[in-house]
Amino acid sequence: MTWQPKSAELLRRLQRSTPARIGVGRAGSRPTTAELLKLRLDHAAAVDAVYSEVPDELLADMGWFAVDTSSGDKETYLKRPDLGRKLTAEAEAVLRSRCAMRPQVQIVVSGGLSAQAIEANIRDIYPALLDSLRVLGLTWGTTFYVRNGRVACMDAIGELLWPEVMVLLIGERPGLASADSMSAYMGYNPRLGALESDRNVISNIHKRGTPPVEAGAHIGTVLQAMLDQRTSGTKLRI
Repeated sequence: MTWQPKSAELLRRLQRSTPARIGVGRAGSRPTTAELLKLRLDHAAAVDAVYSEVPDELLADMGWFAVDTSSGDKETYLKRPDLGRKLTAEAEAVLRSRCAMRPQVQIVVSGGLSAQAIEANIRDIYPALLDSLRVLGLTWGTTFYVRNGRVACMDAIGELLWPEVMVLLIGERPGLASADSMSAYMGYNPRLGALESDRNVISNIHKRGTPPVEAGAHIGTVLQAMLDQRTSGTKLRI
């Protein structure tokens, strides 16, 4: 017997509004073969995203150098989130020697839990972000890439470079609907000991979510608000 929804039009509207698996049907008590195969494909894509790495060619194209957190390797990074928040001594030395100190805006990029998100979005979001900063009359420091970084690595970076505001473009934890989603975490005067509530975030940046170009433009306005109000997180009024 074929399953029929009470309202086919309502079901279609729900399905159009979300990538969630709604009304996919079943075969007895199990998913259909087609849905099960799609689920396994999406799960495999999420796993691949977690273990992916940003190619050196992309970093070279963007003109960025890379530094490492204390995670060392991907397995340690996944098991020890705390190490992804700390820079190695070598990384600290590189940042001191190669980065502009006390920039108005510091931009940092990290693959996080999905380097695929960087590959998919960075060529769109980064130029849009720079254009937004130019229009607003803001200046930025030396952009660089952090391997195996967690969100709070921006606090360790803030201790070294002393930026007024910082934005970290980082790959999100992949789900079964999107393996290439990026977030932009922003903070005023980031320093060690900062709370999660001290940060603002624009999430779900990808072609099927918040468009990268639109996100890049909006980041500039959020950073401007932080500079004007000299605060960020829950105290920021946007």
